[in-house]
Amino acid sequence: MAVTCYTQEFKTPIAPSRMFKALILDSHNLMPKIVPQGIKSIEFIEGDGGVGSIKQTNFAEGGHLKYLKHRIDTIDIENLVCKYTLIEGDVVFDKIEFVAYEVKFEASSDGGCMCKMTSEYHTKAGAELKEEDIKQGKDKAMGLYKVVEEYLLANSDVYA
Repeated sequence: MAVTCYTQEFKTPIAPSRMFKALILDSHNLMPKIVPQGIKSIEFIEGDGGVGSIKQTNFAEGGHLKYLKHRIDTIDIENLVCKYTLIEGDVVFDKIEFVAYEVKFEASSDGGCMCKMTSEYHTKAGAELKEEDIKQGKDKAMGLYKVVEEYLLANSDVYA
């Protein structure tokens, strides 16, 4: 099994605690509300959102994915860090065993934050992962971060 690692960062004027609450702690409520054209629902199929919980994201009709399942491995509210693993999906698992993610929200001097995401793609023996396969997922993730940023800028009282 080969491991391919990617890191991406994005700076936002939103405070790190608000981004963490929106993208990690309450994403199951927020995402279907602000991107209903992409995400139909997010539900916990095991657990209550804490470590060990399994969260299923159900995508809207017409997309290339129907669902993804993530297991929450670590939630560090004090340091605004979350680690989770993509463990199941209806398309991506022909080449991938699993994908491990770490997301950190670090304060910046201007009151905003730097969002840092590390992704480790663990591929099946003999499988080759193409850059464009990963780029598509990374672009979708960055798009969600931007939508959340815009929502929080427009709604300064939410997660304050």
